[in-house]
Amino acid sequence: MSIEAAAELVAGRLLEQEFVHVYGHHDADGIAAASILCHALLREGKRFQLTIRSRISPDDIAGDESVLLCDFGASLTDLPDDVMVVDHHIPHFEGEYHANPHLAEIDGDRELSASGTAYLVARHMTESRDLAGIALLGIIGDRQDYTGKNREILNEGIANGYITTGRGIRLPGRGRSEQLYMAIRPWLEGISGDESGVAEVLARCTGDEEDLETLLSLVLLKISPHASTAAMCAPYGDTYMTGREMIEDAHTLAALIDACGKSGAGGLGASLCLRSSDGLEEAWEVAKTYRLRVIAALGQCKPVEGCPGVVEVDDAAVAADVADSIAYDRVATTPVFVSALRDDTCIISARTPPGMDLDLDALMRRHAEAYGGRGGGHRKRAGAIIPAKNREPFINEVAAEVAA
Repeated sequence: MSIEAAAELVAGRLLEQEFVHVYGHHDADGIAAASILCHALLREGKRFQLTIRSRISPDDIAGDESVLLCDFGASLTDLPDDVMVVDHHIPHFEGEYHANPHLAEIDGDRELSASGTAYLVARHMTESRDLAGIALLGIIGDRQDYTGKNREILNEGIANGYITTGRGIRLPGRGRSEQLYMAIRPWLEGISGDESGVAEVLARCTGDEEDLETLLSLVLLKISPHASTAAMCAPYGDTYMTGREMIEDAHTLAALIDACGKSGAGGLGASLCLRSSDGLEEAWEVAKTYRLRVIAALGQCKPVEGCPGVVEVDDAAVAADVADSIAYDRVATTPVFVSALRDDTCIISARTPPGMDLDLDALMRRHAEAYGGRGGGHRKRAGAIIPAKNREPFINEVAAEVAA
């Protein structure tokens, strides 16, 4: 089935409902996807409840309500058949109402996000072309490429006047100091979270906000001994302005929504996607606090002896972003596994650096199930949740298989 046919099927099912409980994953892609479909439901006069969660399980779903899962659910095999899933993770759910690029032979890792898939569903429900800017948030948040369906969505937004493009700094922040100080995508070693490092860079600039050449040169000189090529290229590049949204710059909006979700304030992030400005200042403060937590964890993470690429952090909420930074912003030569304890569970985020091919979805799924948990995700980005007591044998076994 084509992705458009699957989107139309899910859209028709949604329009049949009087009430839908919408669940969204707690990152930028999941919150944007859920919000797009809430916009569409609202425009069609449908009642809904929106819940943002870090994960979902069949036990979370009430049997007497219509449920829509956004940016999770595809990896679960034991969901009720009538659940609606809009996702881009490798699919294992076999229910009828499942819009997922992988099922249409589209690369869901690179060419279509959950928010992009949600946009296709919304376009079959109601007039939704103005939501193209929100669809960009998942592309940015999940580090996807502007190819395939992603390119089509971007072009449609540009053609209809909802997105404008440019070139510039892509670091979120209200001014150069904040942009540098809370940078985590990429992590600027010696600058991010370092007031003296930020001051040193800015003191050598002319003071002109448009003096980008000097600023970028100083940043590159500072980070180049440790940074990957991708990290050195990331601070400056293509920018996307979304005139309908609460923050015009899409990279900044994605960063705020992602931080809100991962800080446990997913409703605040969703409110920005739903075009409410009431919580904007609070969202900025949540984002700054969260991003500094990531920076602190990067500075304090502990390598696991005898397991190359495996590190432990104390803050489970930032494990995924720490894994991203180690795999993509540093020069990594092995797969990266970041683990953290949360109560009686262990959270593991896994990444393969550019140029390395390893099916992390299959690896994490198989080992997590063997140790009493759940795992999966994308081929190059995946995760697992297992009982805390099993962390050491899980890590040792995964590391041994990767090394072999």
